[in-house]
Amino acid sequence: MTKPRAALSLMYLLLLARFAAAQAPAASPHPVVLHAARMLDVKAGRIVSPAEILVLGDRIAEVGSTVRHPSGAEVIDVGDRTLLPGLIDSHIHLFLHPGAEDLQTVQESVPERTITAALAAREDLMAGFTAERDMGTEGAGSADTAVRNAINEGRIPGPRHEDAIGYNPEQHILPNATYANSADELVAAMRQQFKEGADFIKIYETGADSIRDGKLSTPYQYSEQQLEAAVKEAARLGRHVAVHATGEPGTLYGAQAGVASIDHADQLSEDTMRLMKEKQIFAVPTFTIFEYFAEHAATPAQGAHEHQILDLKIQEFRKQIAAGIPFAVGSDVGPFPHGTQAREFVLMAKYGMSPLAVLQADLINGAKLLGWEGQIGSLERGYLADIVAVAGDPLQDISVLSNVTFVMKNGVVYKK
Repeated sequence: MTKPRAALSLMYLLLLARFAAAQAPAASPHPVVLHAARMLDVKAGRIVSPAEILVLGDRIAEVGSTVRHPSGAEVIDVGDRTLLPGLIDSHIHLFLHPGAEDLQTVQESVPERTITAALAAREDLMAGFTAERDMGTEGAGSADTAVRNAINEGRIPGPRHEDAIGYNPEQHILPNATYANSADELVAAMRQQFKEGADFIKIYETGADSIRDGKLSTPYQYSEQQLEAAVKEAARLGRHVAVHATGEPGTLYGAQAGVASIDHADQLSEDTMRLMKEKQIFAVPTFTIFEYFAEHAATPAQGAHEHQILDLKIQEFRKQIAAGIPFAVGSDVGPFPHGTQAREFVLMAKYGMSPLAVLQADLINGAKLLGWEGQIGSLERGYLADIVAVAGDPLQDISVLSNVTFVMKNGVVYKK
């Protein structure tokens, strides 16, 4: 019974890819000048007004209050809007959608889930996210690399992507697990995932979580030495390791090993925060998924547990801000609807960061974490023309990022 469904899903996937390619907008063959009332200089932390950007091909050529208008240039006036760099989500799951996660990973075929991922990528792009880090397919193997390649080659619309193929390990018995019980097994699993096209490795370091006497309790999966072996193997190929780690001692082991990011980071010790600050290891809080789970729990008891975790996370986040650790912005979108993850900006500001600090964490730190520093995350000459526009001033009201009205990626206009 599953084979006809898989074959049908694959047929639809091929049709979808052909349709998307046929409908994908093309880069302008002539210069483009964007004009707006305002523009965000994210590095300087200020608004420039008025604002113009000259785009040649897929790159920004000039930025300022006024720029030259070459002969034949197309002028796009977005009006009373603020131009800013394309948004970055450093923790997403294209292959997940709202609903029972354990069921969708086993009941939906890989071709069907790949269609879901392609549609989700478009939703994220239309919401202004022009770059993302996909943290694994949850059971679809290396299918995310095919979606990534199709996006990067311009065959389907979506944010530029950096992909992890799967977890090492998943603590539940699901078909999305890559099991590794030693440093040697970790390295072997990583080498296989890199062969399949992974850009980085995600390691599931802690879980499941509980609250005991007001403190987070979460068992760790790997020792510092095992994680260090993984980090060294990734570095050998110019790649990095991210860990799903909510609390101690797993978060400390990750920091000691030198991972690139600690994702979720619910509770961090002083030693962990000191190391993260020294080594510039990014914390990726993912508040939105915690809020979503708390508000959409299946039972009152589960809801109370999720709210307890969220309340602790908020308290700990303020300590992390005070400690000066670096942050990147990631929402964990997938279990909640794609295209709505700008909620993460609002929550990070609500719980203690200034709007500017949130934007710098997203754009400057996000570009570093994804390995595209100097290419995205700022409106500067020579950067890729990933540009969005919103009404209002995001430095005054960061919630305006929830309504992106203009999207350009690689010099191609997708929404205006």
